[in-house]
Amino acid sequence: MRSLKKFVVELKKRLNDTMTLDNGVELYVDTKYNEFEHRVTEGPIISVPAKYDIGAQPGDTLYFHHLVVVNGGQGLLGEDDHYLVHYHPETATESQAIAYKNSEGDIVPLGGWSLLEPVEQEVEEDSKIIELVELKEKPVKTGRVAFTAPWIEELGVEVGDVVGIPKSMDYRIKIDGKEYYRTRAQDFLYVES
Repeated sequence: MRSLKKFVVELKKRLNDTMTLDNGVELYVDTKYNEFEHRVTEGPIISVPAKYDIGAQPGDTLYFHHLVVVNGGQGLLGEDDHYLVHYHPETATESQAIAYKNSEGDIVPLGGWSLLEPVEQEVEEDSKIIELVELKEKPVKTGRVAFTAPWIEELGVEVGDVVGIPKSMDYRIKIDGKEYYRTRAQDFLYVES
């Protein structure tokens, strides 16, 4: 079986409802009140979209939008643990596939998405006389570009550049235990010089 325009991933569960402590004890987590933070956002690729030459292969790991698993997800008929992940090669708003990790361990962003390492903005105090007042939440977040892709390069942005993104675009995703902002490259507000 091969999907024409979508990825097929295998997910044993849709929510991360357990955690293992350092001593090996496994605890169960009640996800009823905080489902968003516990949604599974990665899985092994079973099939890649036949229509597109992406470079991903079955067995690679696909990182996807958290909506893939909402309300039961879009399961593959006849396969209890296989889910469809929408993909569009150029438009992030139409693509739930964010990135994949190949057998060499390389992370490759997909379909207009970018992965940014969160950067904390430091506030410098110039004077001890003037009291510095800050907003509780800043309207703009910053992140360092972690991986390149053609749509990022077209903006003149390179790996390591710090870019500003709207606060509403700072969704986090974990890859190999490290948190990244997953955002659309089209939502970059500026590049710090």
